[in-house]
Amino acid sequence: MKSIALRALGTSAVLATADPAGLPAARRLLVCGLRAFDLACSRFRDDSELTALNRAGGEPTRVGELLWDALVVALRAAELTDGIVDPTVGRSLRLAGYDRTYLRVRVREGRLVEPAFEPAGHWRSIELDEDRRQVRVPPGVELDLGATAKALAADSIAGAAAELAACGVLVVLGGDVAVAGSPPEGGWPIRIADDHSTHCDVPGPAVAISAGGLATSSTVVRRWDSSTGEQHHLLDPRTGRPAETPWRTATVAAGSCVDANTASTAAVVLGHAAPAWLEDRRLPARLVRRDGAAVYVGGWPERALAA
Repeated sequence: MKSIALRALGTSAVLATADPAGLPAARRLLVCGLRAFDLACSRFRDDSELTALNRAGGEPTRVGELLWDALVVALRAAELTDGIVDPTVGRSLRLAGYDRTYLRVRVREGRLVEPAFEPAGHWRSIELDEDRRQVRVPPGVELDLGATAKALAADSIAGAAAELAACGVLVVLGGDVAVAGSPPEGGWPIRIADDHSTHCDVPGPAVAISAGGLATSSTVVRRWDSSTGEQHHLLDPRTGRPAETPWRTATVAAGSCVDANTASTAAVVLGHAAPAWLEDRRLPARLVRRDGAAVYVGGWPERALAA
């Protein structure tokens, strides 16, 4: 097994291959794939397709295949969660103060920023014309694909890299993990932490996965000051405000990273209703309360591996 790490999409990226010989080819694919997703789906690039779509003023806009796929995935997530994971939170995030890359948000004087809170809930109004590959976003609605596009990138790159490198591949993008191909013996060990940037030498619980994906959503990391107090990036689309939740972290395993990310994001927003929601969908999850106590759902192993 061999791995590399780099920065991309405003977060950390890790690539590992079960066969060290496959790493160079997989790395090239990772770099190209991340750049393509950034150009298609970034809310913070003036030259991205998503930015152009948000500025289209309600005009039908033809989009590239990658952004199309990301939109289909995002709207599926909204449907599966009854709008709890909603791609139309872009305006809500901007008004709440997340109006630039997180690095720039973090270093500004946040106490001078006065947030506003506006509900989202417009996902049913997004129109997709599959024959023309055109998208219409109503005027005043802004899309943010952060909840699912990064997970889709992890799934897509892991699958393509496993085929190219002819071995098992693991891709980690922030809190999103996808694996493809034949895993190493015993599976891929994944350490669970509130902050994905925590150094791997720090002790903590871990699980092993052999297929599909794992995702962690957290209210701990992407936080910023404002004139009315500290905010975080996991908004409740019903209110446009940072989710008021008992969970500081939710980690979910699923058949894909996209499905895991959808569920972990929904779990944080759903709050006290999350355990039952996850149990109904038979999704293994580890929910961590604000005081650090863990709640295990859907068969998640309570005695995790040592990492």
